[in-house]
Amino acid sequence: MTILKWLFFTVIFVPWLASSSGKQFSRNSQLRQDSVITNQGNVLFNEEVKLQPRSKRETALSVDQDSSMLFQPADAPDDSAPPPAEEDASELPTCLLCVCLTGSVYCEEVVPDMTAVPTLPKETAYFYARYNKIKKITAKDFADTVTLRRIDLTGNMISDIEDGAFSKLAMLEELSLAENRLVKLPMLPSKLTSFNANFNQLGTKGVKATAFKKLTQLVNLFLADNILEAIPQIPESVRTIHLQNNNITIVSADSFCKGNDTYYIRSNLNEVRMDGNPVILAKYPNSFTCLKSLPIGKYH
Repeated sequence: MTILKWLFFTVIFVPWLASSSGKQFSRNSQLRQDSVITNQGNVLFNEEVKLQPRSKRETALSVDQDSSMLFQPADAPDDSAPPPAEEDASELPTCLLCVCLTGSVYCEEVVPDMTAVPTLPKETAYFYARYNKIKKITAKDFADTVTLRRIDLTGNMISDIEDGAFSKLAMLEELSLAENRLVKLPMLPSKLTSFNANFNQLGTKGVKATAFKKLTQLVNLFLADNILEAIPQIPESVRTIHLQNNNITIVSADSFCKGNDTYYIRSNLNEVRMDGNPVILAKYPNSFTCLKSLPIGKYH
């Protein structure tokens, strides 16, 4: 009987017990896995919860910064800073305003405005001050620069030149006073080879008949676009003379030739321009007999 009970226990109860234990183990394992997954999920969720406010805060700061950048003017004026003082060209060193090379000074279209001739280095030979606002030439402007050989003051506002302004410039060969407001010519240096006074307001009263008589080396004489009514005496050395666009109404027998010398030939004078004047050149045929070619102008 005892043996039968043992066999029954062994055959039926032991397998059932093993099966129950396995199910319990499997259920416990599943519960542990679920717990791990849940814990991991909680960890991840907690991390996301912790990160989310920081991310929003950083985003907000970034938006604020970007917004401030968008609405911040690039060059906002500083009301506390005083306005820059305007500089006067006359108070600045010449070689700061101009380009100074060996023997040459270039002061063209100077900013700030140049209203007077600057102090030049004593060795200056070539001075260019075109297209500025110089209004007057004084006797002191070139008194200490006796080495000058060329002066170009084209395109200024010069209306007055003091007596003796060029008297000490014994070496001066070229002088341009074109495109100014001159009504009277100053005394000119005797060694000039080229003189340009185009586009001024020079009339017969401001240009004496003998204004160029002593310029025995003069080659080019430009007096176009003025209000001259008569032709001044022209030195024998002149090759080119421009008198166009004036108010010349008459040409005398002595304007280019010598009325009392019918054999006189003026070989140097190659170009005479008188176009744009009211004079009818055909009325004065004897006034051009000494020339190689007729003047350019109106003949009808």
